[in-house]
Amino acid sequence: MTIFEITMKFKGYVYGLLSSISYGLIPLFILPIKLANFSMDTTLFYRFFFSALIVGGYLLIKKQSIKIELKQIPVLIILGLLYGISADALFLGYDYLSAGIASTLLFVYPLIVAIIMAIFFKERITLPTVVAIVFVIAGVILLSLKDGHFELNPIGLGIVFISALGYALYIITVNKSNTRNIKGFALSFYSFLFTTIYYAIKMVYHNESFLLPSIQLTFNFFIFAFVTTVVSSIALIYAIKEIGSTATSILGAFEPVVAVAISVILFGENFSLSLGLGILMIILGVTLNVIGDSYQQKKKLKS
Repeated sequence: MTIFEITMKFKGYVYGLLSSISYGLIPLFILPIKLANFSMDTTLFYRFFFSALIVGGYLLIKKQSIKIELKQIPVLIILGLLYGISADALFLGYDYLSAGIASTLLFVYPLIVAIIMAIFFKERITLPTVVAIVFVIAGVILLSLKDGHFELNPIGLGIVFISALGYALYIITVNKSNTRNIKGFALSFYSFLFTTIYYAIKMVYHNESFLLPSIQLTFNFFIFAFVTTVVSSIALIYAIKEIGSTATSILGAFEPVVAVAISVILFGENFSLSLGLGILMIILGVTLNVIGDSYQQKKKLKS
């Protein structure tokens, strides 16, 4: 391996870490907003609106095409809906679960992808996937226990599962639909755009104002969008390019770790042994599934 290749690999791991850490910072922005009882629809509208503006501006500066085929628009609308529903459910889940636990439970989406692909697309469930499911179930049980009693809010658990399911369906739709020929940045732009429209419709339906009360709040929403959405998405694209999807997915384990750290350090969440073990089990389970899936893909290519 040349010095250049080593440098690019190192950059890839840095991008992967940057993507997972920036996404894991969501509780840092969302929890104060929820404590202030500010509208979540307005918050998420501006998160995706500013994200679409930033990515769209980047594509314009780079003179990259955003042309799409007419038949791709319905799929892009579905992607926007799935992204929006996933975000809705996650932030609603914060009302029932701590940010750390909710973010950790969201991280099971790769397993949901594997299960859906097996049921509906006849992909074989491998032994690593089965073991990974056992690890994740054990992790959820550990997250649920406090002093030997089950205390994980079942409503919150169900809501965050919907969030993970929405994101899993988003990934499957991207993989299996007619949008595969759309480049990463353009696809991100349209995902953000149609998610923005989703929240705009919700705000109109609930008679919510689009006006922000201060320049400071507008700036805060811009930073929220830039850090947790734009930086995370762009870094993810570059990480996959340099080190592949497997290594990038494994580095995604830092997302719940960062979220838990913020919840414990800044928002006073109690960090117990069962919480730590539960997070570890879920991370190990998802990582095992990713590695097992990569191994199976390599075997298919060789055969």
